[in-house]
Amino acid sequence: MAEILTDFPSRFQALRQAFVEEPGDALRPVKVEHVWPHKGRVVLKLAGVDSIESASRLRGQHLMIPREDRVPLPPHHYYLWELEGCRVLTAQDGRRREVGTVKAVESTGGVDLLHVATPRGEVLIPFAQSICTEIDAPRKTIVIDPPEDLLELNEP
Repeated sequence: MAEILTDFPSRFQALRQAFVEEPGDALRPVKVEHVWPHKGRVVLKLAGVDSIESASRLRGQHLMIPREDRVPLPPHHYYLWELEGCRVLTAQDGRRREVGTVKAVESTGGVDLLHVATPRGEVLIPFAQSICTEIDAPRKTIVIDPPEDLLELNEP
């Protein structure tokens, strides 16, 4: 039985191939033979996993899919992992100034927070349309229009 960590649980019905996380960040391909929901989770029958003992060896590991198999998102929606590593810039008077780099994205249940490493320390920037005005995930850039003093608010 697996905990569902995707926003798209219906994707399991068509899942036939995935990867199991191995020690040392290695990924092992697995064939998914059957899938069925059970009490808010999902039960996956993987090829070669034919006993409770062999299934228990997978406890705590993640089942992953290749990025190219992810569910396409509508415009202006992003996977949080796509934002990590983005350069954050401000645009004022037609000039762009680098703020820093997104090191992590914190899901808050409301507006997500970008943890941005700057030369003066970490700054938290709400991932809101009114602040993050241009997002180019493939080019790894986010242009922000921060409210006054936002960038100084979290400085050490």
